[in-house]
Amino acid sequence: MKVGVGYCNEKDAFLSGRTIAESAIKSGGIEEPGLVLAFCGGQVDANEFFKGLQSIVGVKVPIIGGSAVGIITNNDLSYEGFPAGAAILQLDKHACKVACIDNLDKDEMSAGKKLAENFASEKEGKLLLIFYDSVKLSPTATTPPMMNASPLLIKGIEETLREPIPIIGAGLVGDYAFSPTIQFCGSHVSSQSIVGALFQGDFRYYHQIMHGCTPKDGIYHTITKIEGPVIYEIDGKPVVEMINDIYGNEDWQKQMPVKRLTIGINHGEKYGEYNEEYYVNRLIAGVLPDGAGIVIFEPDLGPGTEIQFMLRDSNKMIESAMNHPVELMARIKNEGKRPVFGLYIDCAGRSASFSDTLIEEAAEISKVFHKENVPFLGFYSGVEIAPLLGKNSGLDWTGVLLVLAEEA
Repeated sequence: MKVGVGYCNEKDAFLSGRTIAESAIKSGGIEEPGLVLAFCGGQVDANEFFKGLQSIVGVKVPIIGGSAVGIITNNDLSYEGFPAGAAILQLDKHACKVACIDNLDKDEMSAGKKLAENFASEKEGKLLLIFYDSVKLSPTATTPPMMNASPLLIKGIEETLREPIPIIGAGLVGDYAFSPTIQFCGSHVSSQSIVGALFQGDFRYYHQIMHGCTPKDGIYHTITKIEGPVIYEIDGKPVVEMINDIYGNEDWQKQMPVKRLTIGINHGEKYGEYNEEYYVNRLIAGVLPDGAGIVIFEPDLGPGTEIQFMLRDSNKMIESAMNHPVELMARIKNEGKRPVFGLYIDCAGRSASFSDTLIEEAAEISKVFHKENVPFLGFYSGVEIAPLLGKNSGLDWTGVLLVLAEEA
């Protein structure tokens, strides 16, 4: 496997695509491109960018990816202007199969099933990489965004595949306004789609989830009224009034999404020592226009679910980004493997501008790959997907690091 990465911040999207593809081919010593992972900011003309990439790699090479708030590479990090980036992979023949399904917003589970049907005949799938449209409905002046549901999408995939397979991927978003997004679907550009790449062959994958939230006070609460992604009551009380009390004002209601507070579900020991590895967090997308409830990113909670109010912890986020990649690299080498490529799927809320930090946590991860001289591409996402505690899960406010490795 050979991998090259390119980056550009250029208004001319076609030129950006050409520049990135040429740079990636040169840096990776690519002779026969097999797969392109490409992402571009919401302000970039995605169709022209796609054509620019194709003008270099050819129309037969699948290009997957799509919208991103920003791009991260070994040497670059930006979510301003016209950031775009791509990784070009040279793979063994038949090492990857790509498929795409549209109409995701009509029925997420059905889309997942249809995508998986394209892979059902494959005998040995090691990893399924997926990218999908995170935004079902963009927000208005008074209503929060509605998101396509990753739990339904994952369930549809898992129920259709013959064997369990790890899924890593992202719900794509192109800007902080949750504007409509696009997906690169192998041979074309679309929206309200899911694209998947099933990897096979002689390689091994590693992944690490970076967290960054801590319980506000350790107190557990119970959801008592919820419909889909809308929570109305917790502990029998209006949830909006509860959060007003937490903040001491109503200013947080103007935020889409809410910046500091999340909903956390502990999958570990209830009253054991806090361990971030056991938590799944749900971002609060915003408040209903009538103030009757809050909208969370995923509709996977129900009445009776025990939750904790979680605070985004910038120090914990930076600490996680500094330590986990170093530990992962050491583990890969100790197992006699050589890291070939790193892909970082980073929640857009973890950027320094959004989380009000002086340090870009993604830059800490980039430093590790720069030092190791391993090609690295990252992008800012809406939702992250990865195996957590042995179960494929949609995640919020996390960073998911994927490393492909071969025998040393």
